[in-house]
Amino acid sequence: MENRITLKELAKLLNVSISTVSKALNDSPEISPQTQKRVKELAALNHYVPNMLAQNLKTRHTKTIGVIIPAILPHFFAEALHGIETKASELGYRIIICISNESLKKEAESVQTLIKGQVDGLIMSLSQETQAKMEIDHLQPLFSHKVPLVLFDRVLKQIQCDKIHINDSLQAEQATMALLNSGCKKIAYFSGISDTSVDDERKKGYLDAVKILGASRKVVNFDPKNFPDKKLLDLIENKKVDGILASDELGAILVMKSALNAGFRIPEDLSVIGFTNGQMSEHFRPSLSTVDQHAEEQGKLALETMVDRIEGKLPAEPIEYKLETSIIHRNSTRQKLYDLAD
Repeated sequence: MENRITLKELAKLLNVSISTVSKALNDSPEISPQTQKRVKELAALNHYVPNMLAQNLKTRHTKTIGVIIPAILPHFFAEALHGIETKASELGYRIIICISNESLKKEAESVQTLIKGQVDGLIMSLSQETQAKMEIDHLQPLFSHKVPLVLFDRVLKQIQCDKIHINDSLQAEQATMALLNSGCKKIAYFSGISDTSVDDERKKGYLDAVKILGASRKVVNFDPKNFPDKKLLDLIENKKVDGILASDELGAILVMKSALNAGFRIPEDLSVIGFTNGQMSEHFRPSLSTVDQHAEEQGKLALETMVDRIEGKLPAEPIEYKLETSIIHRNSTRQKLYDLAD
């Protein structure tokens, strides 16, 4: 590696103190504009790069925040990550991204890697396996090393930390009622994200709604890689379902694709509402009515909360933000639904 010029060497070349060079490079009003100009010109000429490690040792902060997400392909996490990165840049922080691939082991390894990397804090959405097994011991080193944690989207009440999410239960209840109010009488809940906190909450909201309205209940869990086409088509053909609340965007698209391929009409034969306002929802035909999770806003708020926690601007007790959201009505639901929203 090419040797880099140091502050000491710059100071010697300019015949000034190291302190003067440092202050000039940081635009200190103690240093005259003429001296600042001389210092910066020589630094640029010699390709001077600040020693971040030395600066971090002085401040005890790395200005780096770790981020662990379950997957990168789903639109929600891509948008949330965009919000995190945008806000981090705005506030002068860097981020290091790890992907757990829904694995508890991978998530635990990422936590250790980021702690060893001396991040100032960690923002995370829990993996499916972590939530399914309810194992959170791998997070204990964060608390032992006093590394603040912010959970977003997928959260667990058992973990004492700051949390950012929407009210999944309430939104699922409202979406189910919207389907009922639009004329659907037999609504099912289809989930391809079982064993996650968001699925548990959305399923609860769905069950609460059908109970309140005295409607029949039907819950179908499936593997997105092996969608149960036959089960769905049997339900539609036998008139056991005319509306579906899907747990997420991909699940909703798979439901509509299966029904359309079999010759059924959407929304005339089957109305569908999903979660996450992604590009698939908007551009699929017919377009998907969906609960907007405000993914980018969740990401930005998670980063802002983390920075406030790092900089000591928050009370000692963990805080919890539940973002308000709404249903975006498109073509996968009957026209009456739109009329009710007016």
